[in-house]
This record gives sequence, C-alpha cells and structure tokens, in this order.
Amino acid sequence: MEGQIWFLPRSLQLSSFQAYKLRVTHLYQLKQHSILVSVGEDEEGINPLVKVWNLEKRDGGNPLCTRIFPAIPGNKPTVVSCLTVHENLNFMAIGFADGSVVLTKGDITRDRHSKTQILHEGSYPVTGLAFRQSGKTTHLFVVTTENIQSYMLSVKDYPRLELDTHGCGLRCSSLSDPSQDLQFIVAGNECVYLYQPDERGPCFAFEGQKLIVHWYRGYLVIVSKDRKTSPKSEFAGNEAQNSDKQVLNIYDLCNKFIAYSSIFDDIVDVLAEWGSLYVLTRDGKIHVLQEKDTQTKLEARKSMLFRKNLFEMAINLAKSHHLDSDGLSEIFRQYGDHLYNKGNHDGAIQQYIRTIGKLEPSYVIRKFLDAQRIHNLTAYLQTLHLQSLANADHTTLLLNCYTKLKDSSKLEEFVKTSESEVRFDVETAIKVLRQAGYYSHAVYLAEKHAHHEWYLKIQLEDIKNYQEALRYIGKLPFDQAESNMKRYGKILMHHVPNETTELLKVLCTDYRPLGDNEVHGMPEGKKANSEEFIPVFANNSRELKAFLEHMTEVQADSPQGVYDTLLELRLQNWAHEQDEQIKEKLHDEALTLLKSGRFKTVFDKALVLCQMHNFKDGVLYLYEQGKLFQQIMHYHMQNEQYKKVIEVCELYGDQEACLWEQALGYFARKEEDCKEYIAAVLKHIENKNLMPPLLVVQTLAHNSTATLSVIKDYLVSKLQKQSRQIEQDEQRIQKYREETTRIRQEIEELKTSPKIFQKTKCSICTSALELPSVHFLCGHSFHQHCFESYSESDSECPTCMPENRKVTDMIRAQEQKRDLHDQFQHQLKCSNDGFSVVADYFGRGVFNKLTLITDLPSGKAATTIEASLQRELLIHTKRST
Repeated sequence: MEGQIWFLPRSLQLSSFQAYKLRVTHLYQLKQHSILVSVGEDEEGINPLVKVWNLEKRDGGNPLCTRIFPAIPGNKPTVVSCLTVHENLNFMAIGFADGSVVLTKGDITRDRHSKTQILHEGSYPVTGLAFRQSGKTTHLFVVTTENIQSYMLSVKDYPRLELDTHGCGLRCSSLSDPSQDLQFIVAGNECVYLYQPDERGPCFAFEGQKLIVHWYRGYLVIVSKDRKTSPKSEFAGNEAQNSDKQVLNIYDLCNKFIAYSSIFDDIVDVLAEWGSLYVLTRDGKIHVLQEKDTQTKLEARKSMLFRKNLFEMAINLAKSHHLDSDGLSEIFRQYGDHLYNKGNHDGAIQQYIRTIGKLEPSYVIRKFLDAQRIHNLTAYLQTLHLQSLANADHTTLLLNCYTKLKDSSKLEEFVKTSESEVRFDVETAIKVLRQAGYYSHAVYLAEKHAHHEWYLKIQLEDIKNYQEALRYIGKLPFDQAESNMKRYGKILMHHVPNETTELLKVLCTDYRPLGDNEVHGMPEGKKANSEEFIPVFANNSRELKAFLEHMTEVQADSPQGVYDTLLELRLQNWAHEQDEQIKEKLHDEALTLLKSGRFKTVFDKALVLCQMHNFKDGVLYLYEQGKLFQQIMHYHMQNEQYKKVIEVCELYGDQEACLWEQALGYFARKEEDCKEYIAAVLKHIENKNLMPPLLVVQTLAHNSTATLSVIKDYLVSKLQKQSRQIEQDEQRIQKYREETTRIRQEIEELKTSPKIFQKTKCSICTSALELPSVHFLCGHSFHQHCFESYSESDSECPTCMPENRKVTDMIRAQEQKRDLHDQFQHQLKCSNDGFSVVADYFGRGVFNKLTLITDLPSGKAATTIEASLQRELLIHTKRST
C-alpha cells in the first residue's frame, strides 16, 4: 500500500524496492522467466500504470524496469481488476472493473515490439483471466461476475465464444494443469465448474462462499466461508471456532476426495512455492502445508479406503500417483478377495485378471476350482493365454474347462487364434483335445504347427482317415516323409495298399513334396533306400512284387535286398502256381532274374532260395556260374539222370578231369544195366589216360551186373598201347646210349688228340682265309678282322653263340626252378602219375649239382682247354637233343 514490492526468499530474509509512488495493486510473476509485471499508481486518481520488471538486471540496485505504459482502455479511466501474462511473453491481458479487457500482443517487455488493443468490452467487471496454450492454438478465458467467454488468439479477428451465463468473484478462477486437460476452473457459491475453450466440462458441488481458488499439482485449493460448524484448526489452537471462520479445502478432483481441510482466520492468499503451499493470514503469519511422500499417502489412504471397502477409489488414487505395477496388483488382489468373499465371483475374476503377470496364477486357480466356477476360471485362463503368460498346465486346464462346458465355439476360437495373439504349449493342447475326443481341433492344431507325428497318430488311430494321412505324408519334406512311412507304413498298407505302394515308389525314386510345382531349376529329388521298406509289405505280397519290379526297372542299382526279395517272391509264385502256362511264364521270369548278374555277391543266398523251392534250372545255372561241376553231376546223379551225367562229363571234363572218374564210380555202384554208359566213360578215360587200368578194374568190381566183356575192349586197347610204348621207349634208350658213347669219344679225342683246322674259307665272309685268322674247336674259322667286327665276345664263336645262348638260358631257368620244393610236392601229390613228375624234375636238373662256366673274367683273351671242352660238350649236347 506504500508502492513497495517485497521479496521473500526461502531463507525468509525480507527485501523490497520502491516500484510506485503511491501503491501497488496487482503483481504477476512468470513461472519460466525472471519477468515481473505489476500494476500500480504513481499519482492520485484513476491512472493505473503497468510496469514490466526484469529481475535479473539491476538499475541502481533495483530490478530494471523495461517498460511502462498506462493501463486504461481507450480514454475511459477505470480500475484494473485482474492481470495475466502468457508464458511466451507475447500476450498480456488486463481486466478492468468496467468490463473491458486490454490485450497486448508482441514482446510485452518493449513498447516498440508490441501492440495494445481492446479485446473485450462489457458492462460487468472482469474478475478473472487465463491464457491456455494447446499446441499452436492460444485461447484466453475471460470471466466476469455474470458470464464466461473464451477468445481464440491464434486466429485473426480473435473469434469469441460464450461458455456460460454466470461468473464468479475476484480470485475465484484458475487454470488447471495438463492432468485436468488445462481446463478453466470457475468457482461459484454452489458449484465449481470446469471449462474447455469451446464447451463446459464437469461440475463439482462444493458448498460455501468461495473466496480464493488456486490450482496446485493436480489439487484444487479453495478458501471459502462455511456457515456450518467447522472442525478445529491445526494452527489456531484449541479455542472454540465461530461460524465466520474461513475453511481451506484441498480437493483431489481426479480421485474425487478431499486431500486436506482446515480452518483459518482471515486468509489473505494461498501461495505455492518451493514444493509447498503457504497460507498467508491477515495477522501476518505464514502457515506452510507440506505434502507427504507418495507412499505414505497411499498407505494411509488405502488403509482407510480398504476399511470402507472403497477399492475402486483406492485403485484410482494409486493410478493418479503412478504407483508401480506391484502395488496396483496387490490392490487388485485384495479387491478380488473382497468380492470373492462376498460371493461376487464374476466381479472377483475381473479383479484377479488385472493381477496377471504379478500374482501367481495358482492363487486364483485354486479358489475357483474349489468353488467349481468353471466359467470364471475359463475367463481368467483365457486372459492368461492372451498375455502369453500361460504354461503347459494352464493350457491343459483351459482346454479341459472348454470341454467340460462343451463350448465348441470358444474352443475353436482358441485353437484358431494366430500365434502372435495367443501363445500356448501346442503339444499339450493336442494331447488334451485328443483325450477329450475333439479330434478335428487336435488335427487342426497339429497341422497348423507342423506336429506331423501327432497329426498322423490322430488321423490313423482315432479318425481312421487313412487317405488323408497318406496325402499328408506326401506333402512332408523328404526326411519326415521317409521316417513316417517307416512308422505307419504297415497300417497304411493294410487299409490303402495301392495308394501306399504308389507313394513308396515315388519316395524311393525321385521324391518331391506335393505342392512343389517348380520343374526348371529345381534340384534333383531325393530317394529313400527301397530295401528298408520291404517289411512294410508284410502280408501284401502282390503289392510287394509290384513295388520291387518297379524299383528294378527304374533303378538298376537298387540295393541287393530288393533283388533277393523279388527272386524269393517269384520262386514262391512259381512253386504254388497250378496253371501250366502261367507256371512256365513265372519260371522264365525267375530264371531271367537269376541271369541278370545281380546275384554274384550273394551266390549262396540265391542257391539256397532255389534249393528251397526246388527250382532245378536255377540250381543248375548257379552251379554252372560258380564252376561247381561236381555239384552239377551229383545233382543229376541224385535224380538218376544217366545221360545228363555223361553230358556233364563231356561239357566240363576238360576243366575238371576227376568228373569221369566219379562218373565211373557212380555207374559201377548201380545195380541196373549201365554197360552202355560205362563203355562211354571208359572210352574217355582211355583217350585222356585219366586212370590206371588196375584202378579201373577195382572200381568196376563193385558192380555185380558188370561182366568182363564190359572192360575187355578197354584192357586189350590199354595193353596194346603199353606194348607200343615199351617198344618206343626201348628204341629211344638205345638211341640215347649210342649218342652218349659218341659224345664221350669226342670228348676223349678233344682231350688227347690234336685238333686240325682245315677250313680254307672264313665262316662269316666265305672268302679264303688269310693270316691273321681265328680258329675255334667247334671247327669254325674267321678272318681276324671279320671276327672282331661280328663277335660280341672274344671267347665265343659268333656262329655257335646263338645256339649256345639258348642252352645256357634253359639251364639257368632250370636252376631257378629246381629249388621249388613246395611246387614239386604239390604236383607230386595231385598227379595220377607221380613217376612222370619225378622224371620231369630230374630232367630239369633239380637233383644235380651243376656248375656252369659260361664267361671268363674280363682281360683274358685266351680260352683255357677246360673251358673249350665244356663249351664243346654243351654244343654237342644241344645238337644231339
């Protein structure tokens, strides 16, 4: 009232400066800037001045006044009733008692950059102003004693909208914060109204004459007169309170409760600073209201609300104070327990659903299982799955609930939801659905999530839809198709043999899953081992034969087991066939398969199969391929086919001479008249000289029907041959004796008598001999120059050398072989004529110790007499032979 502006810092050290000469009537401190706007008087009369102070700058120790201008609308002197400034420093509005509003647009701190104009004119005093900024839109609320209006300042011409036809007194309006959507609050004596720029909002019935209205941190602060009995003040002692005291109420509009209420004496104003509320009373005292911390408030209020079972209010309170999810979950749980105990199961489950993610699901599940409230439990489990917090047991329980309720639509909806919406243990769901008999749902899940084994198991074991199962296998990748055909092939073969066989043919040749339509550029299909699928065809020999024949046709390199099984099938069919024509055809097919060359590595197995089925031609063919000639002959002997025995001997006797001997023994043991066959055998034995006559006689002695006439011709012929052989041997012996005597005489002459060289011509060029000449004991003579030209060695005759070389090479070969003792013993044992073997080795010199000197040491040109004699001996020996 003396023109001073006072500053009260947190330290409560008062300071002031002289702002006006007479008095200060209005102050407005911006929140985001150190700018203070004041309205006051420097002269008596109605001439208010507006001053803008920059508190950061000083002018002689006082804040710098950056702007002064008179606050009169036009030329009409009137009193300023209210003042407000926009935080962006571009707008300032001044309200007057005559109902006018002056708007300053531009930089309010400078005269040059701003423009002042009359925004509003009326007949009722302006009691409140407030700027509202929403995005780029600026509104100005104007409240008088009789109405409320809003101006849009961001649009040219500032369009006006009247919001209501009643107003309020001075200091009874305020602008809320964003928690209440920046609504304009107007407090009447009966109600408190909230306004948007274009409409009226909610209304709260707060009785009493309103004196002051403020908005602080989400709270509505109202000072009013209460004509009723009021509670005791916390600050005024224990004195009795009269009915004219002022009541300070702090309302939480969001949660709709009174956060604080108290009685004061003559409140001047309520100020918000430093995180607290300060109440200034007329007696010069300041009372501070400090807000309790969030947790303390919540605990106190919750306990009070819980006692009154006001859980909804407790929840709203917790949310408005941003209580964490754990705290909220605990409120929901207690609320759910309360409703459950009252028997309101539907309401309880809704609260329990809100605890999902924090409260252990078993807590809720046990309650509703005990209460047998399946539909409530189902709702809880559904939400649990929607939030992807369910485990396998929860899935099992939910599906069992669906099946108990027989709610097929819900069940189908759950099964067919996408994986992004609901996550659950698919395998568990399939098991439960299958157990409950919902096969179609189980099959859908198995196919959708590629649980191939479950799909096939249900189709084959429960639904018995074999065709569909077979089609499904045909769509699988190769590895899975192969494994499932091995597992379920027997069942499928039993019920749909033809289709199963066709799929197996494809699987074992060139498999591509159904639906792959690409042909060009597609890699070659995979193929399974056809042998591994043979057990699938148990009791389906017709299909097995078709499968095996297909494999041998399209895949020549099929496993050996395919050919073995096919041979066995053909032999079985041949053995059991009654129609002769068909039997002949089957006979040819089996024999053709045997001759395909696929049984060389399993010769014994093929032979056993043929013998088991008494397949004669096959047995004989295999014997022949295996060179088992004796077995062939024994086979004919067992069947007493005498002509066949002779044919075998004729065919294979050259390869295995003992066949004739065995044939002779076979016929000799027969009691029938076999003279014809014995004669044929004896003829071959005689021609080939296979047996000694004595052995032949002994062999035939076993046959009681054979007479001497059978063997007479053989014996006579044999004796005649031996006689001729003896004569030839005696002549040869005589010849060798004479030759030996002659050679010995030559040797003796060479040793004792001189050798006269009478050759007159060179043995090489046939010209007359001239000295110097070279003579050899063999009788050949040479010119020295001819000898040197043609001779390879100084000690050998060029003419005789080739023959001598042959002899020496033969001797060396005999020397190399003469120590082959094992070979000699083997031949001696195996030969029918051991004497001829011994004579052969004796002739090779195996039993002689012969030292042969063929070459002299180098450097010796002359030959000794002994060496010459030895050479002569060799030459004569070679010539005689």
